[in-house]
Amino acid sequence: MADMSDVVDQGDDEAAILAAGKVLLERLIAVDDWLPNEYARPHPERYQQYLLHCDSRERFSVVSFVWGAGQATPIHDHTVWGLVGVLRGAEYVESYRRAPSGFEYSAPPAVLQRGEVDAVSPRIGDVHRVSNGVEGGVSVSIHVYGANIGAVRRATYVPDGTPKPFISGYANTHLPNLWDRSK
Repeated sequence: MADMSDVVDQGDDEAAILAAGKVLLERLIAVDDWLPNEYARPHPERYQQYLLHCDSRERFSVVSFVWGAGQATPIHDHTVWGLVGVLRGAEYVESYRRAPSGFEYSAPPAVLQRGEVDAVSPRIGDVHRVSNGVEGGVSVSIHVYGANIGAVRRATYVPDGTPKPFISGYANTHLPNLWDRSK
């Protein structure tokens, strides 16, 4: 996480942060032996969002998303930059843009495969719906956001564009030190 701290220390150039952060996230998800099972455990009814790390000044956070079979988000925004990297499985992504009658696809739906990284932000496209891309299986993705995403006021949307404000919070109740170098 020190490397990501160095990236955000360089300034507010979102494109530079996303480019450098993408390289770091690709490196992190290239190896699948570091995420403790408790942060990769699906819930039978809904996807889980586990906080793995939050910068002490809340400039960025690292989160694991765990998708059980058939689980999906509603259409939602982020209001901050974000990077999404698939650690296990795959994610089906539907990107949207605001239209006069609500929302419409801004790009064809896509499948993000293991090892791939995607970016979101209000500047480049911030509204999407994500679902587990593995039929009958579990998928895990690692997200890096430009804030403490569990504390950010955001919105979900019904297809006509009506917002429903929310703050996501996290599924875990304590923060692990995944980067303990003493072992």
